[in-house]
Amino acid sequence: MKQITVSLDKRGVSCVAKLLDDVAPRTCAAIWDALPLSAPVFHGKYARNEIYTLLPAFAADPGKENTTVTPIPGDLCWFSFDSDDLGNPAYGYENTTGTGTTGAIVDLALFYGRNNLLINGDQGWVPGNVFGAVTSNLEEFAAACQDLWMGGARGETLSFSRL
Repeated sequence: MKQITVSLDKRGVSCVAKLLDDVAPRTCAAIWDALPLSAPVFHGKYARNEIYTLLPAFAADPGKENTTVTPIPGDLCWFSFDSDDLGNPAYGYENTTGTGTTGAIVDLALFYGRNNLLINGDQGWVPGNVFGAVTSNLEEFAAACQDLWMGGARGETLSFSRL
């Protein structure tokens, strides 16, 4: 079983997740081969209890596998977007293309609470590939995510690394 560490670096908190190779083998392989990954963190506006990072595509899109629109606490999800998908000022990014990149963007997300629904006012349903499940320290990590929501994300990074 492959395991990874997910960290909010500035807050000094991490959790451990297992990769779900059996149900999302293409997604897991793409992530495992690219680790470590780190970039600024964002807190979800639409999905509720979600933190995520946006990265220039680091692998071929794995396509849909083990998708959901109702992630549960501890789910790790992969989303693929084009920079134009994220250019709407309503998303709150600090430039017109969302991440400052053009082309494909990978969104890696961690869901830390209940009642998430992946629907977007501009795009409709946004299914994500569930590629991992947090196995330890979700409660402390969720508290840090809530602090991120209330205290702000500026200067914080979300990192993924092999355990």
